[in-house]
Amino acid sequence: MFQEPELLIVGAGPTGCTIAERAARELGWRCLVVEKRDHVGGACHDRLHPSGIRVHPYGRHFFHTSDPDVLQYLSRFTRWRSTRCEVQASRDGVLYPFPINLETLERFFGLELDAESAQALLDDLRDASITQPVHAEAWALAHLGRELYQAFYEGYTRKQWGLHPMSLPPEIYARIPVRLTHENRYTDDRYELIPDPGYTELFEAMLNHPRIRVERRTSYRQIREQVRPLRALVYTGALDELFDSSEGQLPWRALDVRMELVEKPFVQPCAQINHPQEHDYTRSVEIKHITRQEHPHTVIAYETPCAHGEPAYPVPSQPARRLHARYLDLARAREARGGFYFAGRLAEYRYMSTAQAIQGALTLFERIRRDHTGR
Repeated sequence: MFQEPELLIVGAGPTGCTIAERAARELGWRCLVVEKRDHVGGACHDRLHPSGIRVHPYGRHFFHTSDPDVLQYLSRFTRWRSTRCEVQASRDGVLYPFPINLETLERFFGLELDAESAQALLDDLRDASITQPVHAEAWALAHLGRELYQAFYEGYTRKQWGLHPMSLPPEIYARIPVRLTHENRYTDDRYELIPDPGYTELFEAMLNHPRIRVERRTSYRQIREQVRPLRALVYTGALDELFDSSEGQLPWRALDVRMELVEKPFVQPCAQINHPQEHDYTRSVEIKHITRQEHPHTVIAYETPCAHGEPAYPVPSQPARRLHARYLDLARAREARGGFYFAGRLAEYRYMSTAQAIQGALTLFERIRRDHTGR
């Protein structure tokens, strides 16, 4: 393990696996990947439940992208199964499509609508006096009105972040589409897929190279004084950990995922049901809708956000962003000295899909290549 690698990569999530695979295959570098967990794949890791059903212990993941290059790259390491992620929101025992679409509005208000009349309805509901929303609640009131905001957004946000929407930026709602059609897919991306053998096998295949060594249950702190890479270090962990929390601890929301085996083929009508008001958990996920696994039973995962545990979501509040900006200054100063790079969901302190993480890693690899080979 402690023989001098040319590239040291901290973290075996999507970003770290991509960088390791590219550096080993394209540059011929000896790569050492250290991962503090006992598995690869980061939060995308999946495994078999005792029942034999494939589950996602860190919360629901499905692969979606409109970038054919990212899809083509990953297709070297897995075969795909076409899938579809649909989400509904529960309100007073009634299920509504989410993100809000034409059917949501029709069902919620008891009206027959088309795109034009639905837009007129939203215009009547919204608070036209809010022209420049400064927080998430103001954005929702300015675009959706109070009824829809309180029914589908406010309670979910409080549980998700442990904060009132007035403490969060408008973009957390602005990124959620409102569709004046009956389209009920969760995303608008061109491709919606799932690795047929599972995410973990995909990432293990990426790391299956004679020039890549993976050390699980190993943190960077354990080896940073002993292992000195000859060329570069790529860090994909949280920046506060890299700098020993010198500026303070970055806040994260973790997920407590409780799984329940049900002796029925399916229970829910779709993969995910949001619970903005009822229960402590934010959503219940029946992953078989996404994996398309054939099994006589099913598993329902109840996801409850919490303040402690494996970091899942960076808190998008202004204090948290200011704190991360101080760590970014430290990281960029270290990067400027050469031989150090940072990337990925944890290091960049922002939510990103699996496809976005892979895309960012491929871009970073090209930068590393240029820095070290001039091409």
